[in-house]
Amino acid sequence: QVQLVESGGGLVQTGGSLRLSCAASGRTASVSAMGWFRQAPGKEREFVASIGWSGGGIAYAVSVKGRFTISRDNGKNTVYLQMNSLKPEDTAVYYCAALNSGYTEYSAWGQGTQVTVSS
Repeated sequence: QVQLVESGGGLVQTGGSLRLSCAASGRTASVSAMGWFRQAPGKEREFVASIGWSGGGIAYAVSVKGRFTISRDNGKNTVYLQMNSLKPEDTAVYYCAALNSGYTEYSAWGQGTQVTVSS
């Protein structure tokens, strides 16, 4: 029902910045929230940040609070994750996900984009 396309990943040095983008298409009227998750090598997927489809209800993981900012464009079709003061421990594949109204689990996922922070 909802398709997600991620972009913006890459290689950056410690202390640098990256902005990830997630473009949503399809039946976006059913989306209640968007989230960013990440998975590092040998580790489980973890929550990073989320935002309501209208722009409210913003939440962050403790590990990224104060450094990352989640936002959406005025057309509500693209969600961004601005990542500042990046650390090597931020290295992971970052995934965008959509939560449909009335559901408790994210049902639509992007293909993932690699973020590598070098020292």
